[in-house]
Amino acid sequence: MKKISLFLLLLSTVFGTAQSIENYFETIRSNEAQLTAFFSQMPKGGDLHHHYSGSVYAEPLIAYAIKSNFYLNLETLEVQSEKGKDGIWETFEMIQKKGLLPVYQQKIIEKWSIKDFNGVSYPSDKQFFESFGKFQATIIPTFEQGLLELKNRAIKENVSYIETQLSTILCDMNTADLSSFNEQLRSLVAQKEEKNVFKVLDQLYDTFVKRDAAKYAEKFNTAFVARMHKDLKMDDAQFTMRYQNFVLRFMEPVDLFKNLVIAFISSDTSPLLTGVNIVSPEDGATSMKDYELHMLMYKYCHSKFPKVKYSMHAGELTLGLVQPEELTWHINSAVFTAGANRIGHGVDLAYEKNNYELLRYMAKNKIAIEINLVSNEFILKVKENRHPFTLYKEFGVPIVISTDDAGILRTNLIEQYVLLAKRYPQVSYKDIKEYVYNGINFSFIEEEAVKQQLLSDLDRRFKVFEAQFPLR
Repeated sequence: MKKISLFLLLLSTVFGTAQSIENYFETIRSNEAQLTAFFSQMPKGGDLHHHYSGSVYAEPLIAYAIKSNFYLNLETLEVQSEKGKDGIWETFEMIQKKGLLPVYQQKIIEKWSIKDFNGVSYPSDKQFFESFGKFQATIIPTFEQGLLELKNRAIKENVSYIETQLSTILCDMNTADLSSFNEQLRSLVAQKEEKNVFKVLDQLYDTFVKRDAAKYAEKFNTAFVARMHKDLKMDDAQFTMRYQNFVLRFMEPVDLFKNLVIAFISSDTSPLLTGVNIVSPEDGATSMKDYELHMLMYKYCHSKFPKVKYSMHAGELTLGLVQPEELTWHINSAVFTAGANRIGHGVDLAYEKNNYELLRYMAKNKIAIEINLVSNEFILKVKENRHPFTLYKEFGVPIVISTDDAGILRTNLIEQYVLLAKRYPQVSYKDIKEYVYNGINFSFIEEEAVKQQLLSDLDRRFKVFEAQFPLR
């Protein structure tokens, strides 16, 4: 009898704590400062939609360019280690001697990120995507510093895992002699001849694998990723990091396929490289023209490397950005043709053909959606009830909350949860906690022991966090 009473007391204590935190959460839902304080302390699991090059803030990149005395294009505000051919270029030393360094530092931050963006003088999507090219010369030299910056910031913000995106496209494999295959592949896709597309890909695959692809993947895995991951001690009791390979949508088909094969081999042969992705503007001319071909390439690579997981940027489109009919099939194709394990963005969902069937399929097959609220608002001008978040939630599609490009967007994971709570009153604390755990459960971590340790750590962190409530 005493054991039963003790159990009921313990149960009521646990339930009372949960009820208190739920009640407190509802009382602060409309107060941004209180929500920020709440989510700053709340454990946040994993950030699964995360681009390394867009997540480092501009300030350390600028500091490196100044210290290295890079050249600055005074018109475009791009930096290079050597003087460019077009435009007016000056070294930072020359700029400093003229007393103009503070002025240019401010201008550079405004071009390398969305800081002080007014939304009037320049389109927001161009501002975002053009940022990457302006600071590209600083990315590789500051890579180790950048990884540590991301780790230290994550620990301070109670984020325990990041799955960031890198690229194997550092390889210089020559495919110029295979360029005749580009139009052949496009023609076969237009004629809906999938079997013949795969026959051509077989020829290309044999050429790459026999010649160079495995060598490049091994070099990328060991000499680049594994070495830095170990040297920087990225994994510890507080934080874990893994990496996705990505390919670029604007590349010609043979070049993209070459890099996709390398990315799949890379991910298949290293537990640190957990998956594959495809990036760059989805509405770009080549992206739109070759979208279905890209999906078939993923389907093909999956047949060769069935264990490799992949997330796909799909449906990062909205009305006005492309012709209306182009909004009806991108997520469908990523799910049903390519076989994506997760979908990134998925903003055009409401326009997709048979969207209810698509949602049911995603829910049934546990295909998670990566929701990036700040990114979708800035790039696509989609927010609040224009955003399909509530559709995904209503149909039970697994949801993960992510940052996308926190450095360029001047945001963090905390702000994503603040916006989620403010904008969607149907989201409870229980829902939010589920999304946090989804950030680990739907990660592509291969080592089961690592994933279980992260989940156990989340349990512990939530126990500490929730023990604070009621606050008074």
